Amino acid sequence: MKKMDSNIKRLLIILAAFAVIACATKPSQFIKIGNFQTMSKQLSEYGLMAIGVGICMISGGIDLSTVYISNLCGIMAGLMMRGEGNIPLAILMALIVGAICGIFNGFLVSYLRIPAMLATLGTFQLFMGIAIIASKGSTVSGIPAEYTVFATTALFGYIPLSFVVFILLVIAVTFIMSKTKFGTRVYLVGTNEKAARFAGIHCNAVLIRTYMLSGILSAVAGLLSLARINSAKADFGSSFTMQCILIAVLGGVNPNGGFGTIPGIAIAVVILQMMSSYLNMFPGISNYYRDLIWGIALIGVLIMNFALDRRRTQRLSKIS
Repeated sequence: MKKMDSNIKRLLIILAAFAVIACATKPSQFIKIGNFQTMSKQLSEYGLMAIGVGICMISGGIDLSTVYISNLCGIMAGLMMRGEGNIPLAILMALIVGAICGIFNGFLVSYLRIPAMLATLGTFQLFMGIAIIASKGSTVSGIPAEYTVFATTALFGYIPLSFVVFILLVIAVTFIMSKTKFGTRVYLVGTNEKAARFAGIHCNAVLIRTYMLSGILSAVAGLLSLARINSAKADFGSSFTMQCILIAVLGGVNPNGGFGTIPGIAIAVVILQMMSSYLNMFPGISNYYRDLIWGIALIGVLIMNFALDRRRTQRLSKIS
């Protein structure tokens, strides 16, 4: 528990320090209600996908297909909504599609024992291919105004509803992972799957439900994206995969499994979105450098976490 608290404390310090730097260097651009609203809308989408990636990493695997599950669900919902389509039915269908995609990922990882990275690397191509066929390679547009108004509506006039959805889901997933038997079993499977099996845990069922939850979160992200940009495309947000992994690791998730917190991932989402928005305020920095920056940041965080884990192991060995 102490480790979790220290990680969240470190993230909050990073968040506060970066906010001070951004406010001091770009006060006229950064300190604006419109800027914070834009950040809230954008982080809600890939933030949910990052949580999905994070819980899969906690279980000892990873989900590289979240972005393309999101796009597929957005396309399927968009196709059903076009014209005078049934919006509630389209939303339900998108959630079901996301759950099915997640269950398929979980089946490959648990029952067929395919390494999670390879399994979800293959399924992201599969889901993208299905999305391309469904949309005939074009952008799905013509979404009803009754649905897209969700993206422009703000609670109390300031807080975007998409951000409210994000916060509610963060609370729900935090409860699931910290207060339920399922959440405890996810951590146990991620820590030592063989020991978890000997303890009587049905590891395959736990993994399938874990990836199913990731798929549902990705489906919600796709629905939020559909409302915000009023369209859906099979290859939208291809760079989000790297960002989701970076967020999960920055949030304190151990890539080897068994440790990580949802609040930590949520704070890391805010940090990364602030960094992204801050970089956009410098015209001289091309968007083509964005993936390079995220890659360097990911490697830096992994090295820092490795050093901290090694120091902690040495300290524990001296105590024992």
